[in-house]
Amino acid sequence: MKIKGLFGLCAFAGITLGLSFSVHAQNAKVGSVQIENAYTRATVPGQQVAGGFMKIENKGAADQLVSASSPVAGEVQLHEMAMDGNVMKMRQVKDIAVPAGGAVELKPGGLHLMFMNIKAPLTAGETVPVKLKFAKAGEVEVKMPVNAMGNPGSGHGGAMKH
Repeated sequence: MKIKGLFGLCAFAGITLGLSFSVHAQNAKVGSVQIENAYTRATVPGQQVAGGFMKIENKGAADQLVSASSPVAGEVQLHEMAMDGNVMKMRQVKDIAVPAGGAVELKPGGLHLMFMNIKAPLTAGETVPVKLKFAKAGEVEVKMPVNAMGNPGSGHGGAMKH
């Protein structure tokens, strides 16, 4: 009886772990550009913005991320956060450089995607399709998992003004 119970517990744990891994970032590739560990965070009703984060690795010549789009938002902008004197400011940028043979991290508090005018709350466990367009490598769709709400100080909460 104890072995049967232990087997059932192990089977349940395996299924549960398998389901939790299904919301991990899906890597994507276009040309010499590899997208890794992409994710966004869950939002609350009424929240109009959310950040998008990932690592972009480039095995070829220098390139630029020039735009992004997603059906979950009215617009997806490329943003950076940087210190201006003693104040952290966020601003839209026209592109994000991806160096030859290098990588760039889109992360909270730095370069990131900004989902604007979100059409419905993003729910943890969902996957958001995001189309990225690079100047040289072209377009690629990334399946971006929605993680549970994280650090509210990341600068992407509902009260943030743009």
